[in-house]
Amino acid sequence: MSKYYTRACNFYYGKTSKVNIKKKKSVPLNGNHLISFDKIEIIQRKKSKLIKVKEVSKLSSKLKTKVNNDLKKIKKKKSFKKLNLSNTPILMGIVNLTPDSFSDGGKYNKKNLAVNHVNNLLSSGAKILDIGGESTRPGANDIHPKKEWDRIKFILKILKNKKSFISLDTRKSFVMEKASKIKTDLINDVSGLSYDPKTINYLKKTKKPFVIHHMKGTPKNMQIKPTYKNVLLDIFDFFETKLKYLRKQGIKHNNIILDPGIGFGKNLKHNIILLKNISIFHSLGLPVMLGLSRKRFIKEISKENDTKERLGGTVSSCIQAYLQGVQILRVHNVKEINQAFKVFKELQN
Repeated sequence: MSKYYTRACNFYYGKTSKVNIKKKKSVPLNGNHLISFDKIEIIQRKKSKLIKVKEVSKLSSKLKTKVNNDLKKIKKKKSFKKLNLSNTPILMGIVNLTPDSFSDGGKYNKKNLAVNHVNNLLSSGAKILDIGGESTRPGANDIHPKKEWDRIKFILKILKNKKSFISLDTRKSFVMEKASKIKTDLINDVSGLSYDPKTINYLKKTKKPFVIHHMKGTPKNMQIKPTYKNVLLDIFDFFETKLKYLRKQGIKHNNIILDPGIGFGKNLKHNIILLKNISIFHSLGLPVMLGLSRKRFIKEISKENDTKERLGGTVSSCIQAYLQGVQILRVHNVKEINQAFKVFKELQN
C-alpha cells in the first residue's frame, strides 16, 4: 500500500473558530479552540486530494483507519514539561554568545551585554531563552567543546536562580553534561541528535526534553546544492524514522519538539514549500517549532527591499506559521514579534 500523509488545512481563527467548533463545522487543532480546521489534504508521493473532515468516513477501510489515527494526533491537546502550549505562539528568544553567528555575532559575547540582552528578552515576553556558544550559520566550522562551554557558562550561572526556561543550543554531549549541573530545561541540537553519538545516552539518562531538528549535511556544507525527492515528505519521514529509533533506544517520553530546520540544507524553493505546508507535521503528534528570524529566504524573496534585521519578513513568516498552528517561534526581536501578535490576535477577534 502506498504511503499516505495527512495535512490539516482550511483553518478558522478566534471567535469564528469557536463558533464553528460549537456547531461541529470544524475541529480544534491541538486541542486549541482558537484555531480549527474543516479540511484535510491526503498526500502521496505522486498525488494528493483535498477532502472535508466529514468525508473521511467515505474513504476505503485501510485509508480511513490511517487518516483517523492521524486526526487523533492532530486534534489532541499537546502538553510539554514546564511550557504552556494553550497560549501560542511561544516565543523563544535567541542568545548567541558567539563572535560569528550569521546575524548578531559578537553583539552579546561580553558579560554585561549578554546580561542586558537576556533581561530585555525576558521583559519583552520571551518564554524560552535559547543559549548557544557555537555558530551554525552556513559555512561555519566546528569549535572545541570546551571553547563552546567557556562562552556560555557565565550566563547559565546568572540564570540558575531565575524562573526562566532555558534551551541549550548545542550539538555536543560535553556541553550538555556541563550545563545540566547548572540549569537546562531543553536540548536544542541542530544536528538532529546525530553529531555526537553520546547525545542519545545523555537524553536517555537525564530524560531531558529536546528538539529534533532537521538539517541536511553539516553547517559547513548544508547550503551546497541541497536536494530532495520531496522536501516536505522527506523531512516528515526523517522525523518518523528518528522517533522510532529514539523509542527503541528507550526514550519513551513525549517532551519532544519538531523543528523542520528552515534554512538548514534548504534552498528558497524548499523553504517556501515547507512554510506553505507546515501543518503536515501536526500529524506526528508533537509540538512544532520554527526558526524564521532574519533568515536568508527573506532576502531572496524581498530582493531590493531587504533590510539588516529583516523584521518585516520575519513578522510575516511568523504569522504564516502561526496560522498553521506552529506553537514555538525562535526569534531575535522578541518585543516586536510580540507586538505583532498582540495586534494581529486582537484584530482577528
